[in-house]
Amino acid sequence: MRPLRGIALKVASVIVFIVMASLIKATAAHVPAGQAVFFRSLFAIPVIMAWLAWRRELGSGLRTPNPIGHVWRGVMGTLAMGLGFAGLGYLPLPEVTAIGYAAPLMTVVFAAMFLGEEVRLFRISAVVLGLIGVLIVLAPRLSFDPETASIVEAFGAMLVLGGAVFAALAQVFVRKLVQTEATATIVFYFSVTATALSLATLPFGWVWPSPREAMLLIGAGLLGGLGQILLTSSYREADASLVAPFDYASMLFALGIGYFVFQEVPSWPMLGGAALIVTAGCLIIWRERQLGLERARQRKAMTPQG
Repeated sequence: MRPLRGIALKVASVIVFIVMASLIKATAAHVPAGQAVFFRSLFAIPVIMAWLAWRRELGSGLRTPNPIGHVWRGVMGTLAMGLGFAGLGYLPLPEVTAIGYAAPLMTVVFAAMFLGEEVRLFRISAVVLGLIGVLIVLAPRLSFDPETASIVEAFGAMLVLGGAVFAALAQVFVRKLVQTEATATIVFYFSVTATALSLATLPFGWVWPSPREAMLLIGAGLLGGLGQILLTSSYREADASLVAPFDYASMLFALGIGYFVFQEVPSWPMLGGAALIVTAGCLIIWRERQLGLERARQRKAMTPQG
């Protein structure tokens, strides 16, 4: 384990994904979300395949005993990506990022519902705290006060929240897949499935992108593949409980890019709600680490000594 290297890779993946989202946002006024998903997924595939070939895992990385599981994970992940990309056309980048933080909170709930995972009072309390933060972020957009919000912004907020729900469901499927599948396999087949599913949106008004838009979309796809590699590599180098909190560094980069590139000034409700969501997420990660250490001690105590 090399924790500093793991943290560096995680932060690099966060930066790459935020830049990717910025490229998608720059095209959102003209390019439909489904078309953006196509570019993001298609051009990630060669990057991932090159990485697998470099690691000499191309053969093993493409074999799977559970293709249906990958399809379901792909459906949920594609819906999450499409709704999130659509929301970028209506809301500031930091706000989309903050609402997206609801996904790991809802993953706790869905894991209890569908996987039978035990959730005790501490994690339930953290989830409630985080969801209060989400409501604080959403409240100005859902007030329908002409001076503070619009129906269009409310629609965008609902799109992003819906994307977070599907992202949480996708994580539930990932938790099942990791029991039998390698991480590289999950990453590869998600890109393939998302590419295929995004073509279903073709009849709903794809456009011919300008050369600038095409470059931005291709860049988003390449960065998406690179981000997946960096993210996967970070968990190879350090414990998940150590690197996971650095996901929330994305808010800092989203605030910077939003302000300097898109001239988006964050509101106090957005910042306050985001702070609550980040606090709740970190509490859940800390609790997961404590439970992991407890399980490890129990396994060690049950191991025969000799």
